[in-house]
Amino acid sequence: MDSYIMQLRRVWNNQDGEALAELLSLRHSHTVISHIITENSIVKAIEHLPTPFDDLVHLHLKTLISINKDDPRMMYNHQSSMVQSLIKILQLQKEENWMLPVMNVVCLELRLLAIRAEKTKTKNTKPGEVLEKCAECLMGCFRVCAADNRSSEEDSKRWGMLALVNQLLKVYFKINKLHLCKPLIRAIESSIYKDQFPLAQRVTYKFFVGRNAMFDSDYKAADEYLTYAFERCHRQSTKNKRLILTYLVPVKMLLGYMPKQSLLEKYNLMEFWELVEAVKRGDLRKLETVMTQHESFFIGAGIFLIVEKMKLIAYRNLFKKVWLALNTHQIPVENLLTALEMYGVEDIDMDETECLVCNLIYDNKIKGYISHQHKKLVISKQNPFPRLSSII
Repeated sequence: MDSYIMQLRRVWNNQDGEALAELLSLRHSHTVISHIITENSIVKAIEHLPTPFDDLVHLHLKTLISINKDDPRMMYNHQSSMVQSLIKILQLQKEENWMLPVMNVVCLELRLLAIRAEKTKTKNTKPGEVLEKCAECLMGCFRVCAADNRSSEEDSKRWGMLALVNQLLKVYFKINKLHLCKPLIRAIESSIYKDQFPLAQRVTYKFFVGRNAMFDSDYKAADEYLTYAFERCHRQSTKNKRLILTYLVPVKMLLGYMPKQSLLEKYNLMEFWELVEAVKRGDLRKLETVMTQHESFFIGAGIFLIVEKMKLIAYRNLFKKVWLALNTHQIPVENLLTALEMYGVEDIDMDETECLVCNLIYDNKIKGYISHQHKKLVISKQNPFPRLSSII
């Protein structure tokens, strides 16, 4: 314990943020001393530390005691108080930013403890309540960093903004409050450091912004952000690349780009391959089967509704097959209805088929119009089915 306090005092005096972050991390080797820490030993130890640093260390040691007692709620509460103490230190250090590594570590661990605390059932706590409080705490740090308007870029606390935004985005996605992401995204997009933050932070940010764009049905933006994240994610980070592809693949498919089987095999995402085959063939029956078979995967990833939208591409491909078979630019709607019924679409009539075709025309998947008087789809003589399939 004494040697640990001496190390803390030394790195504080040297303003060594990286070393201090390690010594205040719950994943550092010093946590083995938690079983010998008592309130009395804490009070005695921090007498040798300057104010306000002593309060920060005090709360960290109390968090260690809670870990030893395996009390997730208390662990979170002490860590939250520690972040509040850190905010005060950041505010006092008006001309310095060397504490940013400490902020990154304690905020990351606050979010992890909040997730752990959420799993501990109590009578007086609603689902997501701890994570919401965690977000409020993280926002306190974010405001301090964002408010630093000094001209000196090197010492600006604004370098800490993106790491905090990433933590907040993770929380908001966890509690399904995506509308709260937009102000954070605007803050980063307007930052002069937007393209200068560490690459790892930018990759994480692009991943979440891409997912947010996907849920907003802005598929071109989602494609741009997720592609950036995938291409710049470390080649050995297979797990992260697979996670990015889980969202990038359906976005690409909605834009008409079909993945190679080898890509899906490499990242163990073969659930999408059967989907690709069904969509390409316009086989609605097969598509429904695949969606049912892999329902838990699609729902778990939060992409089931996105996958459902691929039915429009399958309809388009099926109607193209009818056009090729009839070799005419005036296709009876009755023939389209027959094709739908053959490929497993039940309980559909002529009016509903016309409505479906109109949706495809509106969505620019078919170039033409419906002649309601003659019950025919009249398609363009030039490229009536704009090309969708390609390879990523």
